[in-house]
Amino acid sequence: MRLFSDSIGRKAVVAITGLFMVLFVITHLLGNSTIFVGPDGINAYAEKLRGLGPFVWAFRTFMGVMLVLHVIFAVLLTLENRAANPGKYAVKKMLKTTFAGETMIWTGLLLLAFIVYHLLQFTVRVTPDVVLGNDAKNRFDVFTMVFSSFRITPIALIYVAAMVTLFLHLSHGIQSIFQTVGLNNEKTMPQFTILGKLLSALFLVGYSAIPVLILAGILAK
Repeated sequence: MRLFSDSIGRKAVVAITGLFMVLFVITHLLGNSTIFVGPDGINAYAEKLRGLGPFVWAFRTFMGVMLVLHVIFAVLLTLENRAANPGKYAVKKMLKTTFAGETMIWTGLLLLAFIVYHLLQFTVRVTPDVVLGNDAKNRFDVFTMVFSSFRITPIALIYVAAMVTLFLHLSHGIQSIFQTVGLNNEKTMPQFTILGKLLSALFLVGYSAIPVLILAGILAK
């Protein structure tokens, strides 16, 4: 119960749940990258996922719990830190943290809003831009759904902006995970800082490439 009752435990919850979400971001990027193969690539990938049935929903439920815990405890820690000594906390932030570190709570909340939008668009499929249908092999046509949405400039720009936000959040968040679990010290901190920035840049480029290439007409049907 210490995980929930003191600041050290709450930091551990934020770190562990954050780690699971970073692993999900990596896995999700690998799956989404099948769109570069063409319609058959991403449609076949989506069909395999659909065939997993209960496993997929169990995984989604688990990740949903991780997300909720991460958000709740991150907000609690931020409020506690500011309430403890507002003046000293503000000065400490300005002196020792980067812009990404200072804005963690805000980039996190923006990402939460984006996740809700993303789920409504491509999972629940209730946004007006979504085009539904099956391909020639009678599989759900994920390629057309994604392609038609990202041909709309504001939607493509929302996704790129969200990935910039993800870059800022994880460029600080990844190194914070290692620090919280006790792996970050004077010798390893530079390496973990570089790792966080490299992974964040990879996510930015990898995820943004899809809407950008579709909007530019390079990735076409």
